Amino acid sequence: MQKFIECTGKTEDAAIATALEKLGLAREEVSVEVLELAKPGFLGIGGTPAKVKVSYEAPDEAPAVEETPVEEPAPALEEEPVPEEEKEDACSGTLSAAVPANDEITRRITDFLSGLLAQMEVNAAPQVSVDEEGNYLVELVGEELGSVIGRRGETLDAIQQLTGYAVNKGLSHRVRIRIDAEGYRSKREESLERMARRTAEKAVRFRRNVTLEPMNAYERHVIHTALQDYPDVSTYSIGAEPNRRTVVAYAPGEHR
Repeated sequence: MQKFIECTGKTEDAAIATALEKLGLAREEVSVEVLELAKPGFLGIGGTPAKVKVSYEAPDEAPAVEETPVEEPAPALEEEPVPEEEKEDACSGTLSAAVPANDEITRRITDFLSGLLAQMEVNAAPQVSVDEEGNYLVELVGEELGSVIGRRGETLDAIQQLTGYAVNKGLSHRVRIRIDAEGYRSKREESLERMARRTAEKAVRFRRNVTLEPMNAYERHVIHTALQDYPDVSTYSIGAEPNRRTVVAYAPGEHR
C-alpha cells in the first residue's frame, strides 16, 4: 500500500530528513516530491519553510507511521520527544541470520557495486545474503577498505544509498539493502553501546543531563536501545538534521 507524509523544514533537505526520521526509513526507500521551496525572506524576515511529500510502501496490515503514538516529553522540557522509530526499529543489518542469495535483485546489486568499486579503484567484491525479513545484506570483501568506509561510515552510507537507488529503479516493491565492510557497522554499534553506558553512568553520578555529539538516525537508535532499561536514565533527541543529537537525561526512578 502506498502511503505518504508531508513535512516542513528550513530547507528541502531538512524537511526530507525529518520525514525519514519519523518513518524510520532510508532515503532510497522513499520517493520525494517538493511541494514548496524554502524562501529566506528579506534580511531573515518573512521567510517560509520548505514543504515536501514523502511517499513509501507499507504493508496493508501495518499501521500508518504517522498514526504511531509518540511519548511527549515532560512539560518543563522544550526538546522534542524521541520518535518511536528510533526506539523500536531493530533492523541492524547484521549477517548472522542471513542466507546466501541468488536472484535478480542479487544480480543487480552485484553488477552495480562491481562497477562502482571499479570506478573507485577499490579491489573488493560484494557478497550478498538475505535475512529473515527479506532485507538484502551485502558484505564488501577485500583488503584495505578504509576508503570505502570513510569517516564515521559516511562513504559506506553513500554507497548504500546509491546502490538502493540503482537496484530499486523500476521495481514495483522496494527492497532494503544494507552494506557493510570489514564488519564496520557491528564494531561501530558496539562502540556506541559502550559510550552509551559510560554516558549513563556519568549522568547518574553527577545527576545531570548529558548531550552527545550529532549522530544519524540509526546511531541514535543504538543509543536509545542500549539505555532503554538503564535505571534512573531516559533518552530523547533534540535539534535538526544533520546536527540532531541524543540527550542522556538523569531521570530518578526510571526503569526501576
